[in-house]
Amino acid sequence: MNEVFNIVTKPKAKLYKKFPLSRVFVYEFSTILHYLVGGLGLIIGYSFLQLGYMIGLIYIIFAFLQMYILMPLTVCPNCVYYRMDGSRCVSGLNIISRKLAKEGRQEDFQKRAEGLFCYNNIYMVALFFPIVAVIPALILNFSLFLLIPFLVVLGLLIFRFFVIFPKIACLHCNAKFTCPIGEKIGVRDK
Repeated sequence: MNEVFNIVTKPKAKLYKKFPLSRVFVYEFSTILHYLVGGLGLIIGYSFLQLGYMIGLIYIIFAFLQMYILMPLTVCPNCVYYRMDGSRCVSGLNIISRKLAKEGRQEDFQKRAEGLFCYNNIYMVALFFPIVAVIPALILNFSLFLLIPFLVVLGLLIFRFFVIFPKIACLHCNAKFTCPIGEKIGVRDK
């Protein structure tokens, strides 16, 4: 008996020229919360050495500078969203970048992932540092008061990698065809 199966192909994901504000909010809220709670974890974790405030504040300053100054000045000018009129990327930083930086070259967008001190690596340091740095503090100075920010930041990191990047941001991004992140997480064909 021959059966004929209709193969239904899944439509490609919708690409946003202007990401909905709800997606920008989720992206930005989770980013800001990650940096602030990560800094709080460092402050609490290293307070027993009298270094907590210094370490936490240096981290928070670093995290915010790399995201809200370095990215709009070095990455965004090379992105397709910089060039599209009336556009808004998932972070909304393309709008800020247009006011701060001169238009770059789209072919340079890939450079965000090249070299040891490339922007992608700096971004990853900002995400992973509070998790890695709080582990020794948990061992040396364990408390539930420290465990909570650690778990929150770890949860935010997992949320970013398994929800924000593949489902909320990168899947619907017009830059996914040239972005190294889009290639790594496999959303180019979706």
